[in-house]
Amino acid sequence: MAEAIEKNPLAYDTFHDFFIRRLKAEARPIHNNKNNILSPADGRLSQHGFLDEDTLLQAKGKPYSVSALLAHDQILAHNFYGGAYGLIYLAPHNYHRVHMPLAGNLLKMIYVPGKLYSVSPTTAENIDGLFAKNERVIIIFETSIGKMAVILVGAMIVGSISTIWAGKITPPRKQRSVTHIDYEEQNIRLSAGQELGYFSLGSTVIVLFQKNTIEWNSGLENTEIQMGQNLGHTTTNSNKTTR
Repeated sequence: MAEAIEKNPLAYDTFHDFFIRRLKAEARPIHNNKNNILSPADGRLSQHGFLDEDTLLQAKGKPYSVSALLAHDQILAHNFYGGAYGLIYLAPHNYHRVHMPLAGNLLKMIYVPGKLYSVSPTTAENIDGLFAKNERVIIIFETSIGKMAVILVGAMIVGSISTIWAGKITPPRKQRSVTHIDYEEQNIRLSAGQELGYFSLGSTVIVLFQKNTIEWNSGLENTEIQMGQNLGHTTTNSNKTTR
């Protein structure tokens, strides 16, 4: 609680307010320069690496396709073939706001209804295609190195997923269907490290980058990380003009 802006747990009106509590700025320093890839959240970096064409891992020996993760949008998925991916598991005790790994312009958001399986490491090791089955919000940005996806995956007991530009995303259950919202004309730009949304309980964030655009730092496998931490860097041949 010493990290929170409001340190007294009894000062929060509801458990939900307590759960999504904001932290002091100095509690999560942003390790930012124009080439750094920042951790979007606190949690465990349970998987990271590079896609084998269209395949990434949710756990050791558990591959799944980027197309399935991206709601079977083949055109969108093709952007990330051979690219980089990172998977951050947020346990219930973690800070639950999600931030930008890299500055970018918001292009689109896709809401995908689905299951609410637990996303714990044990579940990820036992349910095939877990993250392509669970409810999720897929957010696509245009950055200086091309397209970046930030995917917020729902889970058991997750009450909702919210973003700073659209508020609460999760619709009533009987109204749920895959929903595409285009933001290209709205000129919404977020800086590196800026908050983009939050979970109303623990879950998972997945980030995707295009091929040959970033390199991961060494020594990150299955480690505890914090929002704003430097996880890698853009490559010298990947600098593109942001739209």
